[in-house]
Order: sequence, then structure tokens, then C-alpha cells
Amino acid sequence: MDKVILFIALSVPVIYVSRQCLFEPKSHGFTRFFSWECIIILFVLNTGVWFKDPFSVHQVISWLLLVISLWFVIEGTVRLRKARKPGVVRVDEKLFRFEKTTVLVTRGIFRYIRHPLYSSLLFLTWGIWFKQPGLITFAVAVLSSLMLLITAIRDERECLEYFGDSYRKYMTTTRRLIPFIL
Repeated sequence: MDKVILFIALSVPVIYVSRQCLFEPKSHGFTRFFSWECIIILFVLNTGVWFKDPFSVHQVISWLLLVISLWFVIEGTVRLRKARKPGVVRVDEKLFRFEKTTVLVTRGIFRYIRHPLYSSLLFLTWGIWFKQPGLITFAVAVLSSLMLLITAIRDERECLEYFGDSYRKYMTTTRRLIPFIL
């Protein structure tokens, strides 16, 4: 029962911030919401084992992935904020404020991957899964990863509409989610 309450408590803010996207099934925010929910499920199912057997292989891998996740979200957010132009506003109700870039960001982590914030969620997903690997949680982690891939593809479609050929060229020089790999 405690896990159900925790799941609901963590889901309520996610539902709130995703409320507009939930009515637009083709937006990137729609699939991102389901990935967030999968991450919450993984977190809730693994809450009791975060510090259990801290030097086991799966825990070391978990912490490594969680640190990478944290670095990706910090680096990506900092780069997006630095690229913001004062007085220039991008009007798009589906986007969070930090997503409303008016300039194509290609520096820092964006030199290697197009979606460091989604990559962060991908590493977070698998970092949480490695806390206590299991079959059911594996299925949830795979679903989360699939939702993130679809989210990135949809976001790219939106970026192509906004940035045009410069984004198309940028796509040829970077990977989608994992540097040098995917």
C-alpha cells in the first residue's frame, strides 16, 4: 500500500506538468509523460534497495549510470539556458520554458547528441533498473526507453519544423541519444 501511495504522490506533479501534452498524442510531451511514469514505477519498485549491497556489480553500474544521467541533465540545461536570447520569445504552448529555444544549440554536449535531457532520462531509467534487476522491471525499463526514443523522434520533427535545414544538417553530425552510438 505504501508503494501505491508513493506512486500516486510522484505521479500527481508529473500529470500536472504534462496536462497540456496529454491531449496531444502526437506531441513529444505525450510519450515523455509515459516514460516519466515508467521511471516512477521503477523508482517505487526499487526504493528499498538503493543502498543495499553497495559494492555489488549491479549497484556500481547503477551509480555510474545515475551519475551520467545527472551530468547530462545539468550540462544540457546549462547549454539551453546559455543559448536563450533576451527579448526573443518562442511561442509554443506544448513546450516547457527551457525548451523554447530560438537558437539551435550545438555546443557542449549538444555537439555529440541532440537530446541530452532525454538521454539523461534514459540513463536514469537504466540506473534505477540496475538497483535491482528483474524481469518485470526490465519490461518497464524497455518501455521507458522506447517511449524516450519516440519522444526524441517526435521532438526532432518539431525542431525540423522550427529550425529547418540548419537542424537537418545538425542531425547529420550528431547522434540522437547516446554519444557515438545511438
